[in-house]
Amino acid sequence: MVKCIAVVLSGCGVYDGTELHEASAVLVHLSRAGAKVQMFAPNVDQMHVVNHCEGKPTAEKRNVLQESARIARGDVSDLAELDITTFDALVIPGGFGVAKNLSDWAVKGKEYTVQPQVEKLIKGFHGVGKPLAMCCISPILAAKVLPGCEITVGQDKECERWVTVVCTATAMTELGCKHVNKNVGEVHIDVKNKLVTTSGFMCNAPVHEVFDGVGVMVTELLKLA
Repeated sequence: MVKCIAVVLSGCGVYDGTELHEASAVLVHLSRAGAKVQMFAPNVDQMHVVNHCEGKPTAEKRNVLQESARIARGDVSDLAELDITTFDALVIPGGFGVAKNLSDWAVKGKEYTVQPQVEKLIKGFHGVGKPLAMCCISPILAAKVLPGCEITVGQDKECERWVTVVCTATAMTELGCKHVNKNVGEVHIDVKNKLVTTSGFMCNAPVHEVFDGVGVMVTELLKLA
């Protein structure tokens, strides 16, 4: 039976939207597994637009849905139109758009809130027992919406490959979640909550290692779907 998977994007570009390599990895692995995919994004303005050459914000304004269409080759729908009953699972790739457009983690840290549409969506899938997969920074969404869940964003001890992730892992624990240390090619499966997470580019790893880790995430998600 073909699985129908909803993929939620947060723009286009690592610094202000969805991380493109992670999104591409999700789509490739879902395609290879024979899944049917529909992409969605909130029809809202981005928190800001970042010049990706300089890593600095600009005065430009862009829309999250329109930017996400760049990844989806135009085939993306307004998040408000997502009907949970027509899908078997939900995937949210990472990128700063998760922390800026799907939540305000980038601004408020542990005092953050999740965008209402996204919160409703996660609760909806979870409430009917449908699995979720999140990579890179996106597990922070589950941490807020599903209190006490088990997640990984990688390692909680700093080293060359895990430089900026330690504070995030610590914050997840302080929020009452169980953070499980995993390497970039591994996932953690919260069986109770049907939640699969992996670190993605929270790890300073070559792109092929991230691609493979996302592949494991997709494989485990589909087993639960």
